[in-house]
Amino acid sequence: MNKTLFPSAPVRTAPDRPAPAAGAGLDADLVDSYRRNGFVQLRGVLCADEVERFAAAAREVYDRGRALNPTDDTFKQVVNVWGDDPVLRELTFHPRLAQAATELAGVPLRLWHDQLLMKKPHNHAATEYHQDAPYWPHARSRHSLSAWVALVDVPVERGCMTFLPAQQDRHDIRAVDLTDRTDLFEAAPELAYAPRVTLPLRAGDVTFHNGYTPHTANANDTDEVRLAHVVIYVDRDVAYDGRPHVCTDPLGLRVDEPLPDAEFPPLPR
Repeated sequence: MNKTLFPSAPVRTAPDRPAPAAGAGLDADLVDSYRRNGFVQLRGVLCADEVERFAAAAREVYDRGRALNPTDDTFKQVVNVWGDDPVLRELTFHPRLAQAATELAGVPLRLWHDQLLMKKPHNHAATEYHQDAPYWPHARSRHSLSAWVALVDVPVERGCMTFLPAQQDRHDIRAVDLTDRTDLFEAAPELAYAPRVTLPLRAGDVTFHNGYTPHTANANDTDEVRLAHVVIYVDRDVAYDGRPHVCTDPLGLRVDEPLPDAEFPPLPR
């Protein structure tokens, strides 16, 4: 297919929703919105003190130079921070995140992995439209979802996310090139004109999105770093399907073997 840019579909911004009080469950309409649209936004999940503490820890991790892709301009990715950083381990297993994820998914969950995602100022590179789940070596997963925690303010200009709502039942789309603006729409041309929802975030806000919800994050055009911590949850009963992945490659798992609890802890923890 010719690599021309598809005309942009309308972009609209969804109303945000306040996070429930600590220990309180999610409103039924919020859960219903997530299950219909494949994503939801919660405001103020982290308080200001938590944001400051976790953001400082994230910057220290990047200063140590640990990243899977240190030369990639799209974003710098550090995976499984929970294993060696005690402060960010608290964020990965934050009870408000785990409780919300479990209620939204409706099935028992385990941690798949966490990751820090940093877009440097003026990086000139978007994370193009894709689904997450096609990259994961999971068999018979009933549900997967990610909590995307903003550790700084993320307006549109700093690289917030845009979602294609109500597309999370599309399990037929191949893994695409995250640097190719048109690749998802070549794999699924009918999505080129689907409605799009853009969600700017304040520091401490969180979006949850289904592993099959198509989404993008635009480039960081500001003078400040875009810093996010992502916690990815998967069905507790998922099995390994044999495909390579940085989180399972060292473990010597057999096809159809359950994910081991030590490396992928069940929730709650």
